[in-house]
Amino acid sequence: MNIGLVLSGGGARGAAHIGVIKALEEEGIFPTHISGSSAGAIVGGLYAAGVSWSEILRFFKTITIFSAYRYARNKPGFINSVNFYDDLKAFFPRDNFDALEKPLFVTAANIVEGTSKIFSEGELIKPIIASASFPGVFTPTEINGDYYVDGGTLNNFPTEPLISICDKIIGVNVSPLKKVAIKDLKHTYSIVERAYKIKLAAESINKFKDCDIVVNPQELVKFSTFNMNNIDTIFNLGYTKAKIILEKSKVQFN
Repeated sequence: MNIGLVLSGGGARGAAHIGVIKALEEEGIFPTHISGSSAGAIVGGLYAAGVSWSEILRFFKTITIFSAYRYARNKPGFINSVNFYDDLKAFFPRDNFDALEKPLFVTAANIVEGTSKIFSEGELIKPIIASASFPGVFTPTEINGDYYVDGGTLNNFPTEPLISICDKIIGVNVSPLKKVAIKDLKHTYSIVERAYKIKLAAESINKFKDCDIVVNPQELVKFSTFNMNNIDTIFNLGYTKAKIILEKSKVQFN
């Protein structure tokens, strides 16, 4: 049976994906095909390469994002995305999708053309970096003459590549929409940000129907995109939520 695993974007909240993977494996469920966006592309890529959940968690806990040597100079962004290449190269010694143990699909947004692209062949590391390059914070990533940013910009919950090839699909959304009051929206930028988050959440929720099971921990609204100080807590939230859903589910994965 082909089992698909969809991993959404969500920055540091992506650590919840790792907890879900642990829970799945404890239930004897081992996804065969992975589709991910942004943080989900990182977790999905490592998992598709055969890296254990514990090693992926260690990577999330030790990676430094805002270090001085990563700062961009004369580029549109604070952090130079290319400077993460060596961090990932340690896990992907052969920089190609065909070196992975499981098929992987990674989304990224072409910042010039305004189109979404799903990478699944050829060089691997740059598409993963591009998919996780939050616009305005990380510089766009150049791939074959085109420039790409965060996959979540246009497709934060990429079920599409898995629908026709998987018998069952498990979705994990780590970007739940936070409830707010009008008093929380005092500034222009907060209105713009809220509108973007509503659009992102609505597009993802509309694709939950493509999945047989969805893990969507609402508690993750307490954690910010770039705060890496609560990785263990976020990991445990994903694990606990997945265990509860799997225990209640009647879906068979064998």
